Amino acid sequence: MMNRRTFIGALAGGLVIARSVAEAQPAAKVYRIGYLSSGTAEPLRVLNEELRDLGFVEGRNFVVELRYAAGRLERLPDLAAELVGLRVDVIVAVSNPVIAAAKRATTTIPIVMFTAADPVGNGFIASLARPGGNITGVTIDASPEIFAKNLGLLTEIVPKLSRVGVIRQVEAIGLAELAAAARTRNIVLDVVDVRSPDDFEDAFVSVSGKRVGAVILMGALFFTRRQQVADLALKYRLPAMHLLKEYAQAGLLMTNGPNLPDLQRQTARYVAKILGGAKPADLPVEQPTKFELVINMKTAKALGLTIPQSLLLRADEVIQ
Repeated sequence: MMNRRTFIGALAGGLVIARSVAEAQPAAKVYRIGYLSSGTAEPLRVLNEELRDLGFVEGRNFVVELRYAAGRLERLPDLAAELVGLRVDVIVAVSNPVIAAAKRATTTIPIVMFTAADPVGNGFIASLARPGGNITGVTIDASPEIFAKNLGLLTEIVPKLSRVGVIRQVEAIGLAELAAAARTRNIVLDVVDVRSPDDFEDAFVSVSGKRVGAVILMGALFFTRRQQVADLALKYRLPAMHLLKEYAQAGLLMTNGPNLPDLQRQTARYVAKILGGAKPADLPVEQPTKFELVINMKTAKALGLTIPQSLLLRADEVIQ
């Protein structure tokens, strides 16, 4: 039988051994995730929640290095270089100009695209199925039919629609598909390109002067200024739409397209796989899987528009 003194000695010895073993174990790796955007700070709540579900908790086993260009695309090369200099483990690149800057900055650090547009055509990857190189991720590209569908939605709201303004970021895709849909409906498109948020009001002035009946917005540059864009559409009394419902929540008349939180969750899964050792070249690029139609009734009333009941019944969300 072990006496008290022997027990205490054994316990103390065991604690010393346990402590020595613990000290010999390497510290758990804390990953660095670079997040690069052309806009301003946007909450990463959904992305972080999905990472947490996958075993990655901010502050415990990863930290985020945030870099934002605030709409000044000329800053992107320097911001991308900063992240490379920090030797981050992966870069999440938001939208095409950002992806291009990150691609130029590194050929070795994995890059996860978030809301990429036509990544094959823009030379970011070799193909969706086999991206190759150090880039993979999520594209915002919906099927080409969505542009025809969105133009059709506008014709349901605006009687005898014959002229539509298109305000687009220069890198935005979908203009060819939209133009083809417009021709079948005998609708004239007036296209205005924007390169920075400073161009937004001039663009609305331009299309308003051409007496367009509605506006379609194309590109990611508008996202962090969506409240400004919604206010401008109302100021110039133009029914306007974009793909993402966050614009309708800001006051735009209507949106129809991919679900952004779902795209964030898809992006988080790529990040987790790469931190777990997967190679970007082996991870096929994903396209959107969830779409939604959102109508802002408050904006419709302010513009004096009547939304057909048939359209309201098809909407996934109606903002009152």
